[in-house]
Amino acid sequence: MSSTAQELIPPEAREPAGPRAAKGGRVRRLSGRDKLVLTLMVGIPTLIELALVWLPTLMSVGLSFTRWNGLDLADIHPAGAENYQFISQDYPPFWPAVQHNMLWLLFLALIATPLGLLLAVLLDQNIRGSKIYQSIFFAPVMLSLALIGIIWQLFYQRDNGLLNFLLGTAGTPHAVDWFGDSSVNIWAAMIAATWRHAGYVMLLYLAGLKGVDPSLKEAAAIDGASAVQTFFRVVFPAMRPINIVIVVITIIESLRAFDVVYVINRGTNGLEMLSALVIQNLVGEGQVIGVGSALAVVLLVISLVPIVFYLSRTFGKENQA
Repeated sequence: MSSTAQELIPPEAREPAGPRAAKGGRVRRLSGRDKLVLTLMVGIPTLIELALVWLPTLMSVGLSFTRWNGLDLADIHPAGAENYQFISQDYPPFWPAVQHNMLWLLFLALIATPLGLLLAVLLDQNIRGSKIYQSIFFAPVMLSLALIGIIWQLFYQRDNGLLNFLLGTAGTPHAVDWFGDSSVNIWAAMIAATWRHAGYVMLLYLAGLKGVDPSLKEAAAIDGASAVQTFFRVVFPAMRPINIVIVVITIIESLRAFDVVYVINRGTNGLEMLSALVIQNLVGEGQVIGVGSALAVVLLVISLVPIVFYLSRTFGKENQA
């Protein structure tokens, strides 16, 4: 603006150029106090995660290549890959445990997770008493897996259990020992785990369904899509963030399964699981730290591979789009 035009503007209407530029063109520098607060907010959680997650993980990886009785640090000796060779060739429970973990994963992914999705879809229809049903189905999630194991032990008892009573075999030679029979106890334990997992998945999907834009459903209905087509082609893809979370949770829950099987029979007699084998080798009189650490590393790798693969595929598609 020229000096002549500037003189024509009343003094009270003029704005200093300096402050205006400061407001619109400059970013206020962080003060020392702001920097301290941000450092604490980022640094403290990072240190906690390093101390409680990554440091033990790295120590487990290192100990998996050693022989140690867990008592004297001076007694740690390098063992190379002997521990991995032992668990893969000379440790009988290892391969059954791997198979059981994979079976647990498939059961949760194909049975428990779809069941939770079905419950979420039904309860999202604003049926009468929906809140009560949500509370009933979510109640097992608030219980510990150890307590769930105890509850299902009462349900599965051979002589006085509710299931055998309903089947009319309680107290007879035909009664099934659901947790004692190695041919059926893995299925009984997976059903007990499903009771909790389905309620958790239901809650997450309910939150996802509430967040879907209703206009998407209306547009699909106008185009002539049925309710099933609308759900699988419009609603379900729109819940991609929830789907990612549930896939990761399902994998983690299946591979870290421990509480239920340990309460039942300490992870033996048909219920061998990798997590139970880790505890058996790391805790107790017969502890073998190197073998237990090797089992923990195997469990970590098995957990990370499908998660990393799925996340890389999912976010890779988003970046290409």
